[in-house]
Amino acid sequence: MKKALLAATVVASALTAALITAPAANAGGRSAIPFTEAAVTAGADGSFTLEWKAPGTRRVEVKANGRVVAKGGAQGRAVVTGLPAADRQWFDFKPQHGQGLRLADRLVKLDGTANFRDAGGYRTSTGQWVRMGEVYRSDALDKLTPNDLAKLQRLHVRTVFDLRMEDERTKDADKVPAGAAYVVADVFAGSGSFRTMPRTPDEAVKAMVDAERAMVSGAGGKKAYTQVLEGIERDRARSVLFHCTAGKDRTGWAGAALLTALGVPRQTVEADYLASNDYRRAANDAILSHLPAQQAAVYKPLLDVRPEYLNAGYDEVRATYGSFDRYLKDGLGIDARELKQLKKDLLVG
Repeated sequence: MKKALLAATVVASALTAALITAPAANAGGRSAIPFTEAAVTAGADGSFTLEWKAPGTRRVEVKANGRVVAKGGAQGRAVVTGLPAADRQWFDFKPQHGQGLRLADRLVKLDGTANFRDAGGYRTSTGQWVRMGEVYRSDALDKLTPNDLAKLQRLHVRTVFDLRMEDERTKDADKVPAGAAYVVADVFAGSGSFRTMPRTPDEAVKAMVDAERAMVSGAGGKKAYTQVLEGIERDRARSVLFHCTAGKDRTGWAGAALLTALGVPRQTVEADYLASNDYRRAANDAILSHLPAQQAAVYKPLLDVRPEYLNAGYDEVRATYGSFDRYLKDGLGIDARELKQLKKDLLVG
């Protein structure tokens, strides 16, 4: 095996945009994990960029496959190359004092998807971290290859929640890994969302905003997201996967609801939501390039994720329930015991 090559340097300025910062732990409790920022980003050349901040820690060591591949101080950046191929390359961030983190690149590369990624790896407002490798989110699964399915089986995907409408499920039926349970959780069941095509860019934006609101207060949305969150909480044999067609809107709200319930700050949730624009850029550009300019202008808001779409969901929560906690309890039926169990299972620190 080719020896891993690494270059670690302490950076004086803010880390890259891939590193999402959460506020420091609040007065209500201090996490055992000293990292305030940490991320793994895989490069197209097989390299991995590791970045971290651990204030108050003098030394950080990072291991991969049981071997030390990087060392640094309280703030660091390392580029690691030469690691053997793996379904997912995991890195263990070990501080001099306190609890460490186990992280991987968020994107799971599959031949049949563009937006299959881990829902974890984020820091909460209390300084805990959402475990990686437990919950995944994705675009449609109908194009998965045999190799993709084998990889998902090795990643222990046990339950697949399909958030799509009936016609989507019929036209592009899911392929799921052997042994995984398949659950229909149709967000727009019984609604009129996206039954007619908008004619202008403004109509397209309005359609996306209205759809986001329907995800929160519509009967189909409430039932579907109850299924997803309760399914995650009850499934002790994770991993759990939820998906729609593009993995950005219905899936985006599922991810936002989960992370918000776990205590991840709003700015971090929004960054995760907007990341679909990056992961889907090539696919979206290919669609738009084959359309006349006027039609492309109408389609673009439908292909995008935008802050105003996500904000519409939160606004609907506030207008209908008053608070996110009330949305979880009254809208989705997630009681205090279930929420406590969800946090116990999915948070470290």
